[in-house]
Order: sequence, then structure tokens, then C-alpha cells
Amino acid sequence: MNAPDHYCSQKVTQSGSSFYYSFLFLPPTEKQAIIAVYAFCREVDDIVDECQERDIALKKLQFWYEEVERIFLGKPLHPVGIALLTALDHFPLKKHLLQEILQGMQMDINYQGYQTFEDLRLYCHCVASAVGLLAAEIFGYSDSKTLEYARNLGLAFQLVNIIRDVGEDARRGRIYIPETELSQFSLTAHSILDQTNSNLNQAYSENFKALMQYQATRARSYYEKAKTLLPINDAYKQRSGLIMAEIYFTLLQEIEKTNFQVLHQRIALTPLRKLWIAWRMSRKIKKSTQNDN
Repeated sequence: MNAPDHYCSQKVTQSGSSFYYSFLFLPPTEKQAIIAVYAFCREVDDIVDECQERDIALKKLQFWYEEVERIFLGKPLHPVGIALLTALDHFPLKKHLLQEILQGMQMDINYQGYQTFEDLRLYCHCVASAVGLLAAEIFGYSDSKTLEYARNLGLAFQLVNIIRDVGEDARRGRIYIPETELSQFSLTAHSILDQTNSNLNQAYSENFKALMQYQATRARSYYEKAKTLLPINDAYKQRSGLIMAEIYFTLLQEIEKTNFQVLHQRIALTPLRKLWIAWRMSRKIKKSTQNDN
């Protein structure tokens, strides 16, 4: 493994990302390319999470806007950029999708909340669906409906992330739930933060749990829509996305079992359970496609 690929692999594995487990069954070229994409996501996401000064964060993000341009000119500077250039030799990655990911990070840096779900959906597209569309190009497809599958699956993933991280995000001063929906359940961004900071036994009002169930129902709807959109002929090629979908769907089920106790803890699946889900789904998809043929 060359130095850029090694850097990218370390970036992804150190992040503890669930996505890593869906890459394990890919051929080497696809695996290296998708790891490069996710390393790119980790690099720019770290700017948002770790940089407290807005001006400095924007300058660091500007480097990546410029690095994307350099990648497509064949002159990247960063190890992740070099790995993405190698991926471009094999897969038709779209520049505008990498730029949309950066746009999502910029929305985080300039965070002002989200009035409606349409506002939030743009953010979810940038930080998740754009990634899914890049992944679809790497995995390959024969039917353009697969791109709609990837777009909807990305939305489902991000909505589950929002539910899982609502407490952690609130403590960072961000609420990724539309204000119109907070009002619908007689809540505000401040009331979410108050519950996050309150005693565990006093938190989790019925309104909050109803709001979270509303968000979970929406995530499920995008998950189901994605499944219906994926053409059978592309299912095996897109197996990593289907593995990831099963991991995320299982995580959502675990969150629901706790009655959305997400304000004071980050509910997660163990690495062993993720590996088991990945192995089981890989076998299921392989058998299913063999039977269809």
C-alpha cells in the first residue's frame, strides 16, 4: 500500500466509522477508491468538529476547495487528494459532488439553524447524498435509477445520524431539526438544550420522544424508498451500500428500543455486531443475486 492509501485507511479506521465494515468485501481498486472518498469526508468534517475559530475553519475549508480543483488538474498536494486522483484513473468521480460535500461543511461552519425540512434536506444532500452518489459511481451501475437509490439512501443515513447525535450536536450549539417541526411538538432549540443539560430522570419529555419518532418515521420512509428504487441488476454491485443500510437500520432499531434516550448518550453498535451484519448481508445479497440469475 502506498503512502496516500495508507494515510486514507488510517483516517477511516481511526474515525470508527460504520462505513468501514461495508468496504471489507470490495475488490481492492473499489475499496481504495471508496476509502479515499471517506477519508476526504473525514478531513473536512474534522475542520467543523475541531476548529473553534470560524475564520480559521473557513480558511482550512478553502484549502479543500482549491485541492478539489488541483485534483482535477492532476496536481493535488494532500495525501487524500493524491488518493482521489488515483481513484479518478478508474472511476468517473464528479467534481461537483466533492464540492457539494464542502458546501455542507460550510453550512455547518455558518450554522444558523433550519427553518423547514426543505432547508434541512439541502444540507443532508450535501453531507450524505453527495457521498452516496460518489459511492454509486465507484461500485458501478447499469440503470440510472441506482443514482436515485443512492440519493435517498444518503438522506436516510443522515436522518439517522441526526437522531443519534441530537444531544451531542445540541451541546455544540447545533440543532438539525427544522424549527417548524420543533414548533409542531411544542419544543424549541433551547428546550432541547435544556433537556440535554438536565438531570437524566427529568429529561425526555413525551413531546421530545414524539418528535424523535417523527424523525425516525421519516428516516424509515427514505430507507424504504431507496430499497424500492434499486434495480435488481445493480444490487450486487451496490452491496456495500446495502450492507451500510442494514447497519444503519439496525442502529435506528436500537435507538427506538431505548425510547430515544439520545440526549445523554451516543447509542452505537459494537464493532463485532457491525462485522456480523456486514458478513450476513454480503452472503444474503450474493445468494439473492445468484438465485435471480
